[in-house]
Amino acid sequence: MEVHFSKESIALEKEINALDRFVMDFTEILNKQNVKYVVLSGYVAILFGRNRSSEDIDLILEKMNYDTFSSLWAALSKEFECLITGKAKEAYDLYLCKGYAIRFSRKGKFIPNIEIKFPKIELDDWTIKNSKKVILNKTLLFISPLELQIPFKLFLGSEKDIEDAKYLYALFKDKLDMPLLNGFNRKLNIEKVFIKYLK
Repeated sequence: MEVHFSKESIALEKEINALDRFVMDFTEILNKQNVKYVVLSGYVAILFGRNRSSEDIDLILEKMNYDTFSSLWAALSKEFECLITGKAKEAYDLYLCKGYAIRFSRKGKFIPNIEIKFPKIELDDWTIKNSKKVILNKTLLFISPLELQIPFKLFLGSEKDIEDAKYLYALFKDKLDMPLLNGFNRKLNIEKVFIKYLK
């Protein structure tokens, strides 16, 4: 796997697995619809080569009006289906706008699936506005900035999350904006955890 890091983007070339293809196909539709989003959590470590399994992807979608969402739903429905409801209006009114997530999978399959939600807290809005561009084998997608992704994984604190944080930090530590990362460590009150596992 080759990774090229710059201030503007991270470009990587690697052998694509089924989960990568699922994410690439899904986010390609979001890109075509000019929808802002970020992929975050466990898949970010998998994207950059961490060898662990996952059946679900986490994604935050920018808030949008129903007409925009309805257009996105129609585009997604050509290849994917919502596992929660078959109606766009219900997905929008009863789930997304009330702070709940919805899940999509390829038609006729349950896994892998992708969990989508609108921003709920300030950090969600920040991560969309400051998303990191990734070019995976010439395919564009957007992820949560690593300076937030790593501290948030430590904040979650499970063994799997800590290993994800350690993997990403080891891979990118010379490229990270450390003042920004340390600011999130303070904000999430995990400075001692960061020192314990990553220093």
